[in-house]
Amino acid sequence: MRSVYLDNNATTRVDPEVVAAMLPFFTENFGNPSSLHHFGTEAKTALRSARQHLQNLLGAAFEQEIIYTSGGTESDNTAILSALAMQPDRDEIITSAVEHPAILSLCAWLKKNRGIKVHYIPVKANGHLDIEAYRAALSPRTALVSFMWANNETGVIFPIAQLSKIAREAGALFHTDAVQAVGKIAIDLKNSDIDMLSLSGHKLHGPKGIGALYVRKGIKIQPLIRGGHQERGRRGGTENMPAIVGLGVTAQLTAAHLSAENAYIQPLRDRLEQGLLHSISNSMVIGDKENRLSNTLNIAFEHIEGEAILTFLNKAGIAASSGSACASGSMEPSHVLRAMKVPYMFAHGAIRFSFSRDNTEEDVDYVLSVMPAIINNFKKQR
Repeated sequence: MRSVYLDNNATTRVDPEVVAAMLPFFTENFGNPSSLHHFGTEAKTALRSARQHLQNLLGAAFEQEIIYTSGGTESDNTAILSALAMQPDRDEIITSAVEHPAILSLCAWLKKNRGIKVHYIPVKANGHLDIEAYRAALSPRTALVSFMWANNETGVIFPIAQLSKIAREAGALFHTDAVQAVGKIAIDLKNSDIDMLSLSGHKLHGPKGIGALYVRKGIKIQPLIRGGHQERGRRGGTENMPAIVGLGVTAQLTAAHLSAENAYIQPLRDRLEQGLLHSISNSMVIGDKENRLSNTLNIAFEHIEGEAILTFLNKAGIAASSGSACASGSMEPSHVLRAMKVPYMFAHGAIRFSFSRDNTEEDVDYVLSVMPAIINNFKKQR
């Protein structure tokens, strides 16, 4: 049976070049970069080289603006908590209704336990942010605006340049969860109004357990993890050198091939999208079909449960994900689809296919050979 992986927004296969670069740092080059002997200096040199590769990918002005973390969630938490801690006279946060749980869960906790006022900006039916509602929510008490660059479920891209400029003009800090955007969208932080940006290595063919937080020079942060002097005192703990080196090589490969990969991946996504819409009636693409990531297709099928579709896709060797999540024993559409007001009869049958450079036309054709029969079988059972 053929195996097709189309869940790359969840995680990606680690690139073989990345694995090869990491391996020596488990064995020969095992030194602690804080040590003064040659084992330590070799590690310190590798640490700086990796940081420079990531700086280049992000277009950051200074390598010191890059702080290594354990991943996107830690980066998001550090950004939000720091913005509040460093601005005690500001106690409001603005975010969107479709953010990742790494943002929404913390905001809910802050609202409940610390009395922080959180403005959840709604989105339109196509997944785009309500800009006027955002402007209206800004005030002198806004500590931080945090909007994702691209949505993990629909791929819809927010106009971060515009959103960050609005925040800057209002005197608020601006953070973006760019976990899905880095590696798919060209980024130039030094010429932006972005103050902080989160990313995660495993979304771009790097290892899990490593990420980074970009913090613009001059922005003060409060460490989430306190310990030694690592990361200029901004994140304690001995550096995860194999993963950091892996993320550095990932950044280097991504910067070199970003445009070519988008040009290769988007036609694959479009081939699948057009094939499914043509062969399966009562199906719809969720989100803006134009202004979205080149690799993401969220497609819904009327009156069919997404989890059931995924079960049969998995039996056929196809990995995808659902736009639904299990809540308290009953199936409910995801918070993203609810925020977009996707019709109920479609929201339950949402499936996300997300591509990477590892996918092929043969993968797409295999899905198209399997999917119509799966959906039609469910329709016959209704």
